[in-house]
Amino acid sequence: MAEETGLGYSGGGEAVDGSIGLEAAIQALNTIIQLHFEKILEKKREVDEQKKEMWRLFQLFFLFLAVVLAAQLGAPPERLQCRHCWAPIGLLSLGHLAFYVAVAQTLRCINGFKYQRRCHKLTLALATDRLKLLKMRFSSYSAVAAGADPPPVLPRDFEIHYQEPPDSYLGKFKRSWAMHFGFLMCTFGVMVSASVVLLCF
Repeated sequence: MAEETGLGYSGGGEAVDGSIGLEAAIQALNTIIQLHFEKILEKKREVDEQKKEMWRLFQLFFLFLAVVLAAQLGAPPERLQCRHCWAPIGLLSLGHLAFYVAVAQTLRCINGFKYQRRCHKLTLALATDRLKLLKMRFSSYSAVAAGADPPPVLPRDFEIHYQEPPDSYLGKFKRSWAMHFGFLMCTFGVMVSASVVLLCF
């Protein structure tokens, strides 16, 4: 995300010192629009992939729980004493911890991709508005001065810099991440306590 945040765009991706023609400016804006549209689709695919990865984590985790609990419950009744249960309890605790850390990291990646997608949407919207204004301005000029060549386009009319949402938007992601992390830690404590109760009492 840091690499993308520093990107700025002008005509063909390079700095422009002087004015250019109308067609070149429109082509530059169309290129920027196409680039950010593709980036939005790319970030959406990455979010979908992370969601699929989270679903796979859930499947593996519940399979792990089923195997451990089935092995413990399948042991002879005389062995199901509390002192014999600390090994599966420790194994379950480590499994829970690994699962929740993986889920937390996946959620962090999803939030990061969503933030980047939002940045590309803002940049795309700015480029689209700039293109509309450029076309409207020169269509009005053409109507007034028919047959005359349109004036050159200044760099400020078509330069588009990478846009970022306000700090409040980033704060929303941080609050969401903190809430998810706190929920995962509370769930971890509850699940470990439940494992002790189920296996020892």
